[in-house]
Amino acid sequence: EGVRVVGGCSGAIWSLRGAELIAALPTGKPTLYGSLIRRGLSTEGVPDIAASEGFVVGEVTKKSILISCPHENVSTKFLAPYTTFCRIHQKSITCLDISSGGGLGVSTSTDGTMKIWQAANGEIRRLLEGHVYDVNCCRFFPSGLVVLSGGMDAQLKIWSAEDASCVVTFKGHKGGILDTAIVDRGRNVLSCSRDGTARLWDCGKSACLGVIADCGSPVNGIAVGTADSSLNLGTPEKAPSEREVGTEGKILLLAREDKKLQGVGLQSRQPVFLFVGSDAFNCCTFLSSTYILAGTQDGNIYQLDVRNT
Repeated sequence: EGVRVVGGCSGAIWSLRGAELIAALPTGKPTLYGSLIRRGLSTEGVPDIAASEGFVVGEVTKKSILISCPHENVSTKFLAPYTTFCRIHQKSITCLDISSGGGLGVSTSTDGTMKIWQAANGEIRRLLEGHVYDVNCCRFFPSGLVVLSGGMDAQLKIWSAEDASCVVTFKGHKGGILDTAIVDRGRNVLSCSRDGTARLWDCGKSACLGVIADCGSPVNGIAVGTADSSLNLGTPEKAPSEREVGTEGKILLLAREDKKLQGVGLQSRQPVFLFVGSDAFNCCTFLSSTYILAGTQDGNIYQLDVRNT
């Protein structure tokens, strides 16, 4: 109750808010809308739930509801949050991530802090201090032992999750860093900024390996993924640095403030596509090597095929 949950099973994107049920189907099919009604409660405390026409309620427990749409052969399970941590931050949470093993969380807040905490009980383990002004983004490296962060001070930092020390600071952006991405296991990382650029960094030598894109407009979000094999990513103008690891065959998505979503060959630095949306793009992600999602300021979510946007 009072919680919005989103699931993404079997090719559809589902959401549940209050009793309103929405299933956004794969490309080309209309979105389905329905509702859920609670008819009562069993003696064990499990709700008796019915769905409107076109949807079927499967297994219901105190913590989950399985809903399917037989006509489209899609289904998803909605899970209730099992705990809430209210003591980690005092103000709005701007970004968070969970380590690959699921044991640790890291989060940033408008209270000016960045903290690492136990995912099981919310116990604060480390306070990461060193950025000037707000920290905008944070994420764990695949190892789960190291954290990458970017702030309004235009600095990108790498932290040890074990002792909270700042291991590396990258400088080069001329404006606040708005998002980051990690290439493969993390020998290289990416950042984007209000200065309109996306940059590739070498963690081992704490150096900038190059500007991947210069958009002339703030880049609000980025994502890196393996490109579909049929996509032409272009050829680098000069041989890539030996310090570049895992950039071949990758495409970088740029969610731009000037209403454009751009795809760039990570190794080639060559543009792959440019899609114009209805408003500023705030965020983007990969569904697969073919399909991407991006969200705009006016509330639209675009699902695009990178081969033909």
